[in-house]
Amino acid sequence: MSGAEEIEEENIPSTSSAQQAGETLIARRGSTSLAWKWFGFERTDVRQLSPICKICNKPVSVKSSSTTNLFHHLRTSHRIQYEEYERLRQLAEKNKAEDVTVKKKSTQLSLADSFTKKVPYERKSEKWQTITDSITNYLARAMLPIQSVEQDGFKDMVKTLDPRYSVPSRTYFSKTALPKLYESCRERLSRDVQNASFYSTTSDLWSSRTSEPYLSLTIHFISDDWRLLSYCLQTSYFPEDHTGELIAQGLKDALSSWSLKEERMACMTTDSGANVVRALTINNWQRLPCFGHRLHIAIERSMRDPRIDRALGVCKKIVAVFANSWKKKKALAKAQEQLNLPQHTFITECPTRWGSWQRMIERVLEQQKAIQQVLSADRKQRHLVPTWQDIEVLESISKALGPLLEFTDALSGEQQVTVSYVKPVLSLFNSEVLAIKPDDTELTKQIKQTILDYLNEKYAADSVDKLLGLASTLDPRFKHRYNSADKIPAIESTLKAELLGMLNEEENPATSQVPTADEDQAEEEEDISEPLPAKKTKKSFGSYFKKRQSGKDSEQSTVEKEMQSYLMIPEMDSDADPLEWWKTQEVNFPRLGKLAKKYLCIPASSSPSERAFSTGNKQGVALEGQSPTAAKKLENPVMSRKLMVQC
Repeated sequence: MSGAEEIEEENIPSTSSAQQAGETLIARRGSTSLAWKWFGFERTDVRQLSPICKICNKPVSVKSSSTTNLFHHLRTSHRIQYEEYERLRQLAEKNKAEDVTVKKKSTQLSLADSFTKKVPYERKSEKWQTITDSITNYLARAMLPIQSVEQDGFKDMVKTLDPRYSVPSRTYFSKTALPKLYESCRERLSRDVQNASFYSTTSDLWSSRTSEPYLSLTIHFISDDWRLLSYCLQTSYFPEDHTGELIAQGLKDALSSWSLKEERMACMTTDSGANVVRALTINNWQRLPCFGHRLHIAIERSMRDPRIDRALGVCKKIVAVFANSWKKKKALAKAQEQLNLPQHTFITECPTRWGSWQRMIERVLEQQKAIQQVLSADRKQRHLVPTWQDIEVLESISKALGPLLEFTDALSGEQQVTVSYVKPVLSLFNSEVLAIKPDDTELTKQIKQTILDYLNEKYAADSVDKLLGLASTLDPRFKHRYNSADKIPAIESTLKAELLGMLNEEENPATSQVPTADEDQAEEEEDISEPLPAKKTKKSFGSYFKKRQSGKDSEQSTVEKEMQSYLMIPEMDSDADPLEWWKTQEVNFPRLGKLAKKYLCIPASSSPSERAFSTGNKQGVALEGQSPTAAKKLENPVMSRKLMVQC
């Protein structure tokens, strides 16, 4: 053997050494490829970038996690191992094909199963009832027309989801399924409202597009876990004349249908309609005027000025021009782009929503330059370009009314406490929001003063001011901060009287309940029978050392201590939730906590009842096939599905 051959033999690793090196290599993490039977990585190669052949101990260059170069190395350098790889690969493919065949055979339906799959569900079966209940819930929650179930698209969708289910007719849903769901929701909701210690209500009258009148009733109460809950109980067909006497009886019937006691109702929030005010006077119910309606009337009165009439008229005509002309809309968009103005459309005003006036004015002022550019190019509509006098009037209106928008929205909510905000808001109106400022125009001053005068006059009534004072005092954010000093003694006296009344009810619960006929009969039977001897109760040793005090003095002392302790606690942050505070402090002020539930559940606005009408008007939720005469027989003809949505 030559010397060169000897050198080459020395450089080739022996079989035993290569095998030992291969045993120290590890396979790629998370890979199932056959390549890693003959290749691996050194333990120091943490990122596993340089695979090494276990046979010849040579590194092989690869791209990313590809194994192509590895098998190429086997084919060119280790033929025997490559043939073994081919044999293993073919065996794996054969096993995979067999598994697929077995799976197909196992999933193939038998003749009996295929026949069963085509048989419709029986109507009494659990599966059919479950699907039907789901469709019923869908119709109720989405407030869809019941005739949707008879549309071809709906039937095709259901048939695709479950070929064995047959959709019942609209008559079944309107006569059976929806009434059944309504009764179930009503029963569950009835239990909740019966557990409320106190509640308040909102009510409103409404006429549909076909001039059919309805009367709504919405209840508000604070639950045991201090959550403010609001439910629209009913919206009943009310064809009688809308006189105070008939409305009063209609509201009484509404409470009676839900077994709600009138003495547990703290207040009813309504608009200022003379017939509604008369109805609550007849029933002797506490009434709180809707803040939204009061503010709307105040603003409406402040708008009675010829200059404002002209400026608003110009705004309405501008909005109408751009709403009814596609060419004008295109021209406006082009002008907005050239002038770098926001790509906004105009807002149409609603006569019964003062906020829409303000938003319309703000949008016209925002797009003033674009309006001038578009309308000036049209000879027929050039006269609609606002003059500088119109712009000055619109700016004066916007400056006065702009800050009021957020207060209306905040006081119209039904998920948070609002009644205790009324007095702070009125105070803020007088001191800041509607206060006269040096840079105000004469028109702005006039608008502000008119609004303030009206609100201060209407909320100065003794009964309303007292109610708002009680609610504000029981809100740990405000307490007496917004109550005038001369009214505080009367407010505290009223609270103490109510607390004493609660103590008497706790000590003598039987006196506060009216006995039923069965109870009266039981009492008569007890009188006839011989009296049982009274059980002697053993006196505790500690009772001898209790302080002797008359019952009345003790109750008075308990009430005063609880009141003083509550008023001495620092006020909480105005952004905090008062119900969360009462939830943690109820244990310290148990009687005041009951009063807080009574007064803090009162809404400052009647918007909750109006929202029910908005839902009914937009969605068209009246049960199909129900005429007003037939609907009268139902307790809740239009908004029965509104009740189910809440549940």
